[in-house]
Amino acid sequence: MINPLSFEICRAGRLAEIIDDLARLRIAIFRDWPYLYDGADPVYERRYLEVYLRSPHAAAIVARDDGGRIVGASTCLPLADEAAPMRAPFEVRGQDLRRFFYFGESVLLPACRGRGAGVRFFALREEAARAAGADFAVFCAVHRPPDHPARPAGWVPLDGFWARRGYARLPGLSCTYPWKEVGTGHEVPHRLDFWGRALGAVPLPEQLLEDR
Repeated sequence: MINPLSFEICRAGRLAEIIDDLARLRIAIFRDWPYLYDGADPVYERRYLEVYLRSPHAAAIVARDDGGRIVGASTCLPLADEAAPMRAPFEVRGQDLRRFFYFGESVLLPACRGRGAGVRFFALREEAARAAGADFAVFCAVHRPPDHPARPAGWVPLDGFWARRGYARLPGLSCTYPWKEVGTGHEVPHRLDFWGRALGAVPLPEQLLEDR
């Protein structure tokens, strides 16, 4: 019998307690497809993650195994508090960033997958977003061409899973973010495509549904 995972919402005041665990998981998991992230510096990771420590409404959903070890985490914060590349596509379309919550990292050790963590990560991040007064949730996913040489055989993208959670691709809404990629030895700019959903009765703004 596989023991279930436990989940908790870790809000701003406690994020510093788990930031090193999140950095460790990012280094281990994002090295694989589709991110191919060549990260190995805990100091760099912590500096990258400090955006969550600065945001009073940031949260992380923490997954623990039956021994209490952190085996996964999923982050979120107001879009207005995110880095400029994530804010820019919404600002260009004249959106009030205070209405949006941005869903960041979701990392989970391979041995703990298949236990419902993905569903819980989304549900609890949406709970945090609504508690902060957000109308919409958005996230972005790295864009990889179908013929990318590192693409594993039989790999299935998460589009279907996201659609079942009520999310839709926001046409024409993308940003560019650099990271050091496996096999390159240097930072490479990556295209990230946005997905989003309404958290209540107010629909997503039409400006985000237009393919420009």
